[in-house]
Amino acid sequence: MNKYLEDFLNYLEVERRYSNETIINYRIDIEQFIKYCNENNLLNFSSITYEELRNYLQYLFKNNYSNKTISRHISSLRSYYKYLINKDIIKTNPIELLSSPKNEFRLPIYLNTIELEELMEVPNRESKIGKRDLLILEMFYSTGVRLSELVNIKINDIDFNEKSILIKGKGNKERYVYYGKQCSIYLDDYINNSRSYLLNNNINDYLFINQKGNKITQSGIEFIIKKILNNSDLNIHLTPHVLRHTFATHMLNEGADLMTVKELLGHSNISTTGIYTHVSNELLRKTYLNSHPRARKDK
Repeated sequence: MNKYLEDFLNYLEVERRYSNETIINYRIDIEQFIKYCNENNLLNFSSITYEELRNYLQYLFKNNYSNKTISRHISSLRSYYKYLINKDIIKTNPIELLSSPKNEFRLPIYLNTIELEELMEVPNRESKIGKRDLLILEMFYSTGVRLSELVNIKINDIDFNEKSILIKGKGNKERYVYYGKQCSIYLDDYINNSRSYLLNNNINDYLFINQKGNKITQSGIEFIIKKILNNSDLNIHLTPHVLRHTFATHMLNEGADLMTVKELLGHSNISTTGIYTHVSNELLRKTYLNSHPRARKDK
């Protein structure tokens, strides 16, 4: 089974051109399933039954996996079994009968403008590292890019006149995002007064550089965001994705239409972007309850 898995992952990389991060998730999900099969003497994966697959889902539930994560596992296995069918390795696909659990609906977490401004005050604007960290915060908020997209921005991807950046998103889909005056100021300051110092005579095409002069990693960005939060007085949940949620929510609250936000975020489906309308509607509801004479809590 492992041999087929390596062939499948290679197919995803070469023919489907999936990102490395996506391929890693497929590997984790399928290897966990293989491990479960081995531990439960289900050695012939081609003859696994629907009932045995249901038992696997129960195993995931009992180990406190969320509905969203279980759905991802099912999706990974569904793609893998489809590949095996197409390659004529197996004849039947029991996972076709398996339905994904209903995802819990959660409103995305986002920052209000006061929280955002407090965060922006944390990086030391006089230090080389602080200039970079300030730009990282601003770039997330100004463009709404994903973490994986931010670390892969190259200098040549930036049009400084148009204030636009060519982003290579999921599935190698390209799109343009834009940034405003404040981000432009931080970007120029970082490039002119910080980046060359961090490079330390190294040659690197990527925008964001770590202290060793190399391209910064995703975990490096996450560490920076966590450090910024720890150095603030805010008691909030903060990740790069929260900043992306903040971008989308603020855009919609300020009047942007859903299709524009969808394109800027790089969503393939409008329903994915639609979750942010719930956030905006919640803001409208709270405003109404706090403002209308017959709705205010003090009444």
